[in-house]
Amino acid sequence: MHSFKTKIPATLIFARLVIGFVVVALSLLRVQHYAEWAIVLLAVGLLTDVFDGIVARRLGISTQKLRRMDSTVDQVFYVSVAAATFIQCPEFFRANAVTLIVLLSIEALTYVVCFLKFRKEIATHSIGAKVWSLLLFATLVQIILQCDSGVLFTIFFWMGLITRLEIIAIVLVLRQWTNDVPTVYHAVQLRRNKQIKRNKLFNG
Repeated sequence: MHSFKTKIPATLIFARLVIGFVVVALSLLRVQHYAEWAIVLLAVGLLTDVFDGIVARRLGISTQKLRRMDSTVDQVFYVSVAAATFIQCPEFFRANAVTLIVLLSIEALTYVVCFLKFRKEIATHSIGAKVWSLLLFATLVQIILQCDSGVLFTIFFWMGLITRLEIIAIVLVLRQWTNDVPTVYHAVQLRRNKQIKRNKLFNG
């Protein structure tokens, strides 16, 4: 039983990966009621993202390897859902191409900065990034339903820029690669070799 419990976080992470690919397949196949299926699967994927870390921390197995895998799968999952949404609503993506390119570029920059400094991918799981993930979820749902997004998309864009810049700042401040750094303030504390308080539910 104990062995089974320890596999739950990794199972949730891989389930999210599979869900992303399923959403793409449903979009390509143009299945009936695609929007409803996509939103349900997107919601399930979000829940796996929330609970994989919580379960891992509860079980005391929140390792660096697991957190790095979580971050990587998050990227693949959301890129998959975005690609599936593009298939359904290409006009929206074309109309907002410049905005999306800017956002994708700064997202890529965070990974470049982290890799150049630490030779590892990002796994800060900052509070700002978690909030942005919820905005991403809401924005994708709106686009899936309406093939459009106005004010919400604008908020999503600016929040994305702010949180990506904070992640870059966190990476630059840290002396060594560290996962689960809530804010840049906490990164400064770690740089000073001080203990930081992490939320037991989300960053513990």
